[in-house]
Amino acid sequence: MLRHVIAPVRRYTKASHDVVRHSRLNSDAKVLLLYVQGLPEATVPKPLSEHAARLGMRPRAYQKAKQLLVDCGYFHEWREQGARGRWVTEQLLANVTLTREEATWAREGGADAAAPSERPPTVGGPGKRSVGDSPQTEELGEENFPHPPPEDRTADAEEAEAAEAAETAAGEDREPGSVSVSESVSEAASESELSEAESVLLSLRHANRELLLGVREARLLAGAAAEWLRRGVSAADLRRALSTGLPPDGVRSAVGFLRHRLVQKLPAARRQAAPPPPPEQTASPVRRGLVTCPGPGAEHVFRPRGDEAHCLRCRTAAAFEATLQPLSRQGWTRVTGVCSQ
Repeated sequence: MLRHVIAPVRRYTKASHDVVRHSRLNSDAKVLLLYVQGLPEATVPKPLSEHAARLGMRPRAYQKAKQLLVDCGYFHEWREQGARGRWVTEQLLANVTLTREEATWAREGGADAAAPSERPPTVGGPGKRSVGDSPQTEELGEENFPHPPPEDRTADAEEAEAAEAAETAAGEDREPGSVSVSESVSEAASESELSEAESVLLSLRHANRELLLGVREARLLAGAAAEWLRRGVSAADLRRALSTGLPPDGVRSAVGFLRHRLVQKLPAARRQAAPPPPPEQTASPVRRGLVTCPGPGAEHVFRPRGDEAHCLRCRTAAAFEATLQPLSRQGWTRVTGVCSQ
């Protein structure tokens, strides 16, 4: 790909690479952010929707771009009720990501207030400039980095390591046969529950940026989160329970906050229904022996069900003969299945 670039000398807007190359912001959100950033101060107080309409952005595209700016921390909005009962909406659009506390500070302090990250000026006036060649400096054999090298451990990592050290010390003080709660939870949870719990913990950063966890931190808390899933809580309910009701002053340590909430708000275990009683087995009837039938014909035997003395065939024949006797008294004669008088 070829590129031909001429830097403009006037009427331009400085765009941060973090905004232009942002993976989650779409083109409408980026254009809207850069458009408002380059406006003069007189036209900025208008609502963001009017600026989007001036760009020819449709309402649905504007709502999507606005939601993306809110999710990424570039847009903040407050809705309050005034003295006369009227509702007033204030909007803040920044070219850097801001937390809710930083946006509130920018709203209250304004542009004239010093930023929290700015340091006071160094004490002392400027020194004299030497004339001639640049002063000789002693080679120390170290590279002069424009910024100090990043620290290997952050405050959250130190707190996590401190918590691990405390748990290790508690484990050493336990008796040889005892088992800690975290160990029992990890053993009771299955691999699928641990994997699902780890995915829920890693997705909390989408609900609130203050709950950002690393992979190692999520694995440390996966056992306690899997216990929630094992007790019947769905993944959506677990995510909602961990990401709502955050402290108003912010979360100092995501690991410590989530560990405390997972332990303190652990729901009760589901009661397993008692198994149904086994069906009562009725006693099988006693099988009787064979009895010789005293009826006519060849000698034969049968197995009686009650106290009968003749077999079923003999009883049927006797009943049939008893039925034909009244008919024979009236003069009817049975001949080969046809009755004639």
